[in-house]
Amino acid sequence: MGAFEEIKGKAKEAVGDLTDNEALQAEGEAQKEKGQAEREATQERAKAEAHEKKADAKEAEQDLAERAK
Repeated sequence: MGAFEEIKGKAKEAVGDLTDNEALQAEGEAQKEKGQAEREATQERAKAEAHEKKADAKEAEQDLAERAK
């Protein structure tokens, strides 16, 4: 979703540059930045989920070690 917003924003920004339309340039820049933020947030969520799964695996490993005593 973020990548698509980023592409749309870049396109609007480029059209605004070509037509000397400052409002369209600003809209495109804002949309591009929104897309970048969405993409970065998605990447960070994926990293967090991977860390949570790793922590869950370590917790299960710890539980097994405690039961083996």
